[in-house]
Amino acid sequence: MVTAAVENGGSDMVIDGNEQKPKNTVSDGFDANYLKIYYGKLFPYADFFKWMSYGNDGKHPGSDQSYFGRREFSFTLDNDIYLRFQSFNNLSEMEISIKEKCPFKIDIGPVYSVDPAKRHAYADDNVFTPVERELVFDIDMTDYDDVRYCCSGADVCLDCWPLMTAAIKVIHTTLRDDFGFNHILWVFSGRRGVHCWVCDGKARRLSNEQRAAIAEYFHLYQGNENSRKKISLTGPVLHPFLVRSYTEVLKDSFESQLLCSQKIFSTEERYEKILDMIPDESITSDLRGRWQDNRRSSKNDVNSLRWEQLKSLLQSGKHKAQGMRRHVEEIVFSFTYPRLDSEVTKHMNHLLKAPFCVHPKTGRICVPIDPEHCDEFDPTTVPTVAQLLEELNAADMEVDSENDWDRTSLGESIRFFRSAFLQPLLKSCKEEIESSYNAKVQQSKNSLSW
Repeated sequence: MVTAAVENGGSDMVIDGNEQKPKNTVSDGFDANYLKIYYGKLFPYADFFKWMSYGNDGKHPGSDQSYFGRREFSFTLDNDIYLRFQSFNNLSEMEISIKEKCPFKIDIGPVYSVDPAKRHAYADDNVFTPVERELVFDIDMTDYDDVRYCCSGADVCLDCWPLMTAAIKVIHTTLRDDFGFNHILWVFSGRRGVHCWVCDGKARRLSNEQRAAIAEYFHLYQGNENSRKKISLTGPVLHPFLVRSYTEVLKDSFESQLLCSQKIFSTEERYEKILDMIPDESITSDLRGRWQDNRRSSKNDVNSLRWEQLKSLLQSGKHKAQGMRRHVEEIVFSFTYPRLDSEVTKHMNHLLKAPFCVHPKTGRICVPIDPEHCDEFDPTTVPTVAQLLEELNAADMEVDSENDWDRTSLGESIRFFRSAFLQPLLKSCKEEIESSYNAKVQQSKNSLSW
């Protein structure tokens, strides 16, 4: 049986077994004491190591045995103690270090040309340089604060979470269809956003310039938070990528979810923000007059009603001929288009929080998200570390389970990580290693056949 001392120094907290425990032994939320149990029994070390090794952990003659040892990990400990350039030669070293330090957060950096822990041994700065790194994206709900009215800052709810869902759909489809990437991992940040890891070999080996070009491909916003108009869709026709995003994702997300959940047209202050995006004063005066006249009417459908009035006016008659219908699309894009922290994507040496961390503010686990079923993801029901420890306490010890996490709600996330992401990725990596090795062998034979 494993126990952990509770914070107030009282009796031990039961983690395993069927013993009766006092009510509320495991308190809600985050407790630093819980990390020892989480890292001791639940963190999926083996799967994590296999991912970070990309097939280089076997005995194949083409594998790079130094690969994992050149990866940077960063630990944030209690009291904001920050340990960068951590590295490990194997699974055992990594597991021992994490269990010993119990980091509040684990960040993943690039694979360097040499072991990052020994970087000071190299006088030439050009020797220590990043050579591989997943293509990553970071989307934070706080960047949408000007278009959501239910929450602000770090708070999220089911009314504004569809903004994250729309971002996942747009970016995932584009990475797959426009760039040809196949091994894409989406992860809940634990509180207010999502992270994307593109892990194909060709993605990991992109230069900073190539990463910046991909970030620019997604870039659409302009100005700053005080700008009246943040998106301007110029040109006679939209880029096919934007057309697809609008027709397949953004329009429906705006009209069926955000329009009413955010009550976008419910007050004068809110609809004036919309009218500011329309450059024609005659149109805005017309709409303003209608909406002020019916402001005392039933508000059950006022948002949908006003949106339909705006669309009808911009998309019909002379206004249609003047290209006013494009402003309907600009409004939708302004509210729903993904807002990326492009600096995270552009630079190979940027750190990003590891999947399966515990968020220290919420206690929630940074679990993977299935992009094919992201509409079903509910950030408010993601398990907390306290919940997982309660589940371990309540689990029947006679249940036959190879892993402790299989007896908790974390099991579903780890099984998804394995089957939908890790196994296909490793299959691809091993095929790539085999192909590269065979090519080198053949090249060697050719050089000797003269």
